[in-house]
Amino acid sequence: MPPPFIIDPAPLNFEHPIADIEAIRRVLPQRFEMEQLNGIVHLDPVEQVIVGFKEVRDDEFWVRGHMPGFPLLPGVLMCEAAAQLCSYYIVTQKLQGDGDFIAFGGLQNVKFRGTVRPGDRLVMIARAVQIRAGRRAVFNTQGIVAGSLVYQGDVIGVPFSRAANKTPAAS
Repeated sequence: MPPPFIIDPAPLNFEHPIADIEAIRRVLPQRFEMEQLNGIVHLDPVEQVIVGFKEVRDDEFWVRGHMPGFPLLPGVLMCEAAAQLCSYYIVTQKLQGDGDFIAFGGLQNVKFRGTVRPGDRLVMIARAVQIRAGRRAVFNTQGIVAGSLVYQGDVIGVPFSRAANKTPAAS
């Protein structure tokens, strides 16, 4: 049996997000094909909950090859959307420490419970379950389409510094 929703997304206003794609770009480094969120519609620092969404389009890079004739959003992109949502929360709440951005530290307890197809709105919900500011964060995340849970999992994020991880230039 699927778990209950972290919060009910039905009353949220998806037509007037609190952060649109431009606001998300000011916070997250992903661009082009790797941008997996279109908006943020709810952020509650007291409950440590954030809700965002992705409008799944029929012109995305994966559509042609991921189940031709019956395109399905790859599960790895649902995980990426969840991670981006968590990163947005960490950065906007100033919990990332010295890192330039939040990197994937891992996934746990991931289950896919339904399909996501072009034309769907994938609603992503995340609740922080452990935050060690500047070290590590764990979020319980869910993906919902048309009132049904299609994804769930725990996302682990860690701060990452580009300057501390540069590789020497090839000579």
